[in-house]
Amino acid sequence: MPESPTSSGSAAPTPSSGPSGAPDPAGFTDFSDVDGFLRIPRLASLAAGPDGRAVAAIQEADEPGAKLVSSLWELDTAGERPARRLTFSQKGESSPVFAPDGSLLFSSARPDPQNEGDEDTSAIWRLPRTGEAQVVASAPGGLSLLAVADDGMLLGATEVLPGGTLEDDAERRKARKDAEQTTIWHTGMPIRQWDHEIGDRSRRLVLVTPEGDLTDLTPDVGTVTLYSASADLSPDGATVATSWTQRVRGGETRSSIALIDTATLRRSALLVADDDAQYGSPLFSRDGQRLAVIRSTTSTPTDTSYSRLEIHPIGGGDPVTARLGDLSIGDVEWADDGTLLVAGDLHSSGAILTVDPDTGAVRTVADGAVFSALAPAPDGSVLALRSDVATPARPVRIAMDGAARELPAPGTVTDLPGTLEWVGADVDGVVVGGWLCLPRGATAEEPAPVMLWVHGGPHGSYNAWSWRWCPWLAVERGYAVLMPDPAMSTGYGDAGLNRGWPRRPDVVFHECERLFDTVLARPELDGSRTAMLGASFGGFMANWIAGHTDRFDAIVTHAGLWALEQQHRTTDAAASKMRVHRHEDEDPDWYRTSSPHRAVGAITTPMLVTHGNRDYRVPISEALRLWWDLVSTWDGPPETMPHRFLQLTSENHWVLTPSNALAWNQTVLAFCDQHVLGAEPVPEVLPW
Repeated sequence: MPESPTSSGSAAPTPSSGPSGAPDPAGFTDFSDVDGFLRIPRLASLAAGPDGRAVAAIQEADEPGAKLVSSLWELDTAGERPARRLTFSQKGESSPVFAPDGSLLFSSARPDPQNEGDEDTSAIWRLPRTGEAQVVASAPGGLSLLAVADDGMLLGATEVLPGGTLEDDAERRKARKDAEQTTIWHTGMPIRQWDHEIGDRSRRLVLVTPEGDLTDLTPDVGTVTLYSASADLSPDGATVATSWTQRVRGGETRSSIALIDTATLRRSALLVADDDAQYGSPLFSRDGQRLAVIRSTTSTPTDTSYSRLEIHPIGGGDPVTARLGDLSIGDVEWADDGTLLVAGDLHSSGAILTVDPDTGAVRTVADGAVFSALAPAPDGSVLALRSDVATPARPVRIAMDGAARELPAPGTVTDLPGTLEWVGADVDGVVVGGWLCLPRGATAEEPAPVMLWVHGGPHGSYNAWSWRWCPWLAVERGYAVLMPDPAMSTGYGDAGLNRGWPRRPDVVFHECERLFDTVLARPELDGSRTAMLGASFGGFMANWIAGHTDRFDAIVTHAGLWALEQQHRTTDAAASKMRVHRHEDEDPDWYRTSSPHRAVGAITTPMLVTHGNRDYRVPISEALRLWWDLVSTWDGPPETMPHRFLQLTSENHWVLTPSNALAWNQTVLAFCDQHVLGAEPVPEVLPW
């Protein structure tokens, strides 16, 4: 890894074998068992307590594979004893946070034994050091926990039907449900986000007393102001800082930062968005004197959005900007000593930096992996989830000198079916890197077929373990998998984010193809047997590549954009898409060269199309139109058409249901086996 986070060098990151410690010796080894892989426990979040305790939320698939269920486990911070499960309900428990008294707060929709008539909605629960968990507070629209003050006051979020109050919400919900009324009254944009509607409910911030009493802090908001708000409660419980979204001209919104006095409900503006930038993710320092926020510039046809971590004095004064260099911001947390911890992507991997709030200077605490779920501990160490391409998220305890120790927890993977290697290629003076997963046994005499995977975003990075796109399932079947970080990837500074903007598929494919050709020069790889796969922006790339080359034997596209004039107006992110790419008459050259549907007549490669009906980021209409174009332009007999469409009617932008993920993985692998390896055709009726 480069020594400095401000470095823009091309040194190859080294995948770490993991920190020292005493991990659970039992682990998953059989990657031919896709169902078993999807049932590996998954670390989701961490919490550090005032008395040195640590708790993790761990997800597992239920027996039929219908959903992932989360439970809470206590971790041994010394790294010596196995984790101990704390909760066992069928509904599951998530989002653990320690209260100042050492009790554990969490969210759950589990039944309340004290009130059997409650709706099946999420509530805030408290688990004492000894005894049973009890409901702290609930609301008809569900209640989630956002922050805890030093005196035990809580900041929560709930949803209320538009025009109503917390007091009448239950009655109004019942009336609407009994009448089977599903109308939504829209007065502007946005109207959707990812997989749910906006406009049929109003998100509210509420103050929760230790006794469970609720105060609506935002009774006057509409349906847009807080729909995606991030908020925090000052340590003394006197002030809430929240993002505050307002509609502006042209169907756009801008997010500012507002302060709310919890005693008077008086609201004031701290940071006001303008045409050039907006603000989000407010976070109070432990002494309540500073507020960390993320300032994001507005994307344009020539520049993407750039994010800056700023530290603002609450009492007034000049802000300090953290000097993060090439690191792309992920998690942010204040430490007890007043410094700010930041985790994010960096140079095909990741790092944790500590920021001096007075100067913005940074120091590297840990690198060589991707870190998330930062949880500063009272002794000055930090708990985090650590992952790389070869390792699922594992809980680690990191001292400020960088020494790390893995904490035993379920979900280990102990034997991969291949090896991991960082590779790079010079492309027009820029080193484009990525990770190459090689199957065991690949030799010059028996070279491996090769898959090229292009990540989504486009601001993203192939630098960590993925349960959705796990290359080791393909490696187990004999494939090598190349996962590049081309133009617009995160972790390479502003220049990396903006290279190839505005979303130019020709630039991205040029960089991916150069790296692909570089690794194909290796004798243990077979360039005559290849496949290309991608999702979201990667799916857009798959669709575009299909019409611009016939070098691949199979292409898999998930949630891919197809007809950009259509997608840019129907996505939930229509405002930013139209701002950047404008009307097709304003930039006809970009649409002509970049919209995949323009090249449908040139597609000869067999394509597998997969898409979720509840995807509002890339609406199902993209897949429907792509499928029609593929089927209707096939000149041969219908039974000889090689293309296939796997429709996931209950899924959104991702495939989250374990049973659907099982079918998706098996279908993708079987389709590639058929067209790359010459295996038997995928049956007309899938056997899974």
